[in-house]
Amino acid sequence: MADSPQFSPPPATGSLPLPRIGIGVDVHPFADDDRSLSLAGLTWPGEPGLAGHSDADVAAHAACDALFSAAGMGDLGTHFGTDRPELAGAAGATLLAKAAQVVTEAGYVIGNIAIQIVANRPKFGPRRQEAQAVLSAVVGAPVSLSATTTDGLGMTGRGEGIAAIATAIVFPLSWPTL
Repeated sequence: MADSPQFSPPPATGSLPLPRIGIGVDVHPFADDDRSLSLAGLTWPGEPGLAGHSDADVAAHAACDALFSAAGMGDLGTHFGTDRPELAGAAGATLLAKAAQVVTEAGYVIGNIAIQIVANRPKFGPRRQEAQAVLSAVVGAPVSLSATTTDGLGMTGRGEGIAAIATAIVFPLSWPTL
């Protein structure tokens, strides 16, 4: 078997290392109490909240997972697990800000995050721009949001909760050594 080729950084000055892409998913059921919904960094008065250790903001949580995945640094539970009582009730935007800080301190620049919310409610379109502005400010990079339903299929389709899927692109500040 031939030796595998060794990675060699390009000699050109000013060239950037290749981007790294990560995916994150989060799902929470609706809570049985009277808490308000936290979703995409916003509070949604009149909408049922989600059950979880923190505020259960699935969009922010999926974005955290995507950032950690892109940087090869584990996941939300690795950094902000339920074994940390000080994070009980923490806002998803706060966790996302901390995730962005961890990733940037590890030597990455965040390119962007795209998040898709999967839910029957709330109607997301009217607050999309507001949510994008909030999460972009938290991360310090562009965050785009979209929403869809599952046409009555599965947990989200039955109206039992909300899910989110996120993709993040990060750039290492230096070429990795293999």
